[in-house]
Amino acid sequence: MNNSFCIAASIQKKTGGILSCLIALFLLTSCQSYKKVPYLQDSEVVGQTAQQETLYDAKIMSKDLLTIVVSCTSPELAVPFNLTVASPASGAAGNNQLTTQPVLQSYLVDNDGKINFPVLGELKVGGLTKKEAEQLIIEKLKPYIKETPIVTVRMVNYKISVLGEVVRPGTFTISNEKVNLLEALAMAGDMTIYGIRDNVKLIREGADGKQQIITLDLNKAETLLSPYYWLQQNDIVYVTPNKAKARNSDISNSTSLWFSATSILISLASLLVNIFR
Repeated sequence: MNNSFCIAASIQKKTGGILSCLIALFLLTSCQSYKKVPYLQDSEVVGQTAQQETLYDAKIMSKDLLTIVVSCTSPELAVPFNLTVASPASGAAGNNQLTTQPVLQSYLVDNDGKINFPVLGELKVGGLTKKEAEQLIIEKLKPYIKETPIVTVRMVNYKISVLGEVVRPGTFTISNEKVNLLEALAMAGDMTIYGIRDNVKLIREGADGKQQIITLDLNKAETLLSPYYWLQQNDIVYVTPNKAKARNSDISNSTSLWFSATSILISLASLLVNIFR
């Protein structure tokens, strides 16, 4: 009797020990998984690191589409520099009177970073910020407009794309020509739970036409200090899926294949029964 009691007590002790180890392992795994989810951990690192003193300003690149407006106190002097094109005609249904609304001429930056501006001819604006391009045009206008004109340069086609494990992947046009990585993810509805936070790919084409692929870790707050935190026009952000998503995809594909094969076999069996009946 005593031996049976001792054996039972020993089994209970071993079982309890194994259960405790399993619980501890589960909790440890849960903690490790949770650490991979929150953005910008160790935020105190950012406060301890010197911040950039100048604000980010996008630079004009090849294939950018620009609108340029020149204005001054004598409007007639600015007319030759503000070309307009007719927009498509519009009118009410059944109405023969169609109207066209003129819009500003857009200027495409060529592969050499140049645009062909009226009167002034070719201007090298590639690699300049909008402010620098405006100052360049103001200097070129001095022989034609004695007073200092106001020049406004805007990028019409400033856009970025977000792909991969996000809620709403797509291409987004940025009206204020300034967007960072977190804002881009917010536009796409944020990452799904399957997105790997420490393996976000940024695909960027440089002024020389060469592609770069940069890996960013959004678990680390120091990413805010990265030169790649602010996105350039035509950047592509790709959120890598984790292994769980890959496994689910495989299971889904296998299940679909299994059901398809089963349906074909049932159809063949039914056909054979009808033939030999």
